Amino acid sequence: MISLEVKACGPMTSLQDHGRAGYQRFGVSPSGAMDFRSLAAANALVGNPPDTAGIEFVNLGGAFTCAGGDLGIALVGAECALTIDGAQIPAQTSVILKEGQTAQVGHARSGTFAYLAVAGGFSVEPQLGSLSFHLRSRLGGLNGSPLKAGDRLPCDAGAQAGEPMHLPLDLRGGEDPIRVMLGPQDDYFTPDAIETFLSEEFTVSPQADRMGFQLTGPRIEHAKGFNIVSDGIVTGHIQIPGSGHPIVLMRDRQTAGGYPKIATVIGADLDRFAQLRPGSPVRFRAVDRAEAVAAARAYRDWIAALPEALMPVRFDLTTEHLLSVNLIGGAVDALSR
Repeated sequence: MISLEVKACGPMTSLQDHGRAGYQRFGVSPSGAMDFRSLAAANALVGNPPDTAGIEFVNLGGAFTCAGGDLGIALVGAECALTIDGAQIPAQTSVILKEGQTAQVGHARSGTFAYLAVAGGFSVEPQLGSLSFHLRSRLGGLNGSPLKAGDRLPCDAGAQAGEPMHLPLDLRGGEDPIRVMLGPQDDYFTPDAIETFLSEEFTVSPQADRMGFQLTGPRIEHAKGFNIVSDGIVTGHIQIPGSGHPIVLMRDRQTAGGYPKIATVIGADLDRFAQLRPGSPVRFRAVDRAEAVAAARAYRDWIAALPEALMPVRFDLTTEHLLSVNLIGGAVDALSR
């Protein structure tokens, strides 16, 4: 059986897929990839369905050796270098990892979450329909744990290492405000507080993990206190606790909570928000239901169209190929040296 042997990785490196839906009534967090768009892109490069589980890296990379045969792999997400036995692999490009070779994923130079997909996915038993690791419940992952040196990840024995492909799409998040829908408890805040929330800039604090991102910045004033009867939580809900500082709830969030929620990040913007690093500025813009639904449909269509955007890796030096790639990384004035 083909497998990936973990030689080294960061402490929160884990298996993540679409998450486990349908269990929140039992108190089970959905979990799942923090940046599903990047996971879907990595899967497209190796011929997998978009929600196939991949390896999620959080800032730090890792090293993996292929055993038992050749394996198609691809890395997408935060800006991390991928090398095979020291040879640099272009970004967003799949590659054949041959038996005995080692893939090295570097630390994130920008963004936070990166995803390594393998052709055919991993042959690991799901828990409640998902391989996604959830730290607090110890569900999913490999034997209920994140990955560590010495682990062996079995891969689909029937998967074929296909032709290397490149994805010529810019997956980096823009600087546009993160879109939100107000509510469900926006009536717990003064009009001035809502105006502050939508007009001022906040900063992602170091207190940010897969459960939630706490923001610093202007204090949001409550109108009716900061305690409510606990109710259901969805990914993207923005709680305002007694401190007045927003907490954006992420994939590993709790399923119920007792702080009022001023707004909810729309699903189409969650991936972009997740890639913000501590110290990053963030602004919010309110949208109505029609715009949120249109964005969700555009997001779904973008995911579905990924296979059509792939290009075979070419090494010929035709004019068309040279014009399609970035050959210059910068310019230097020789007279200024």
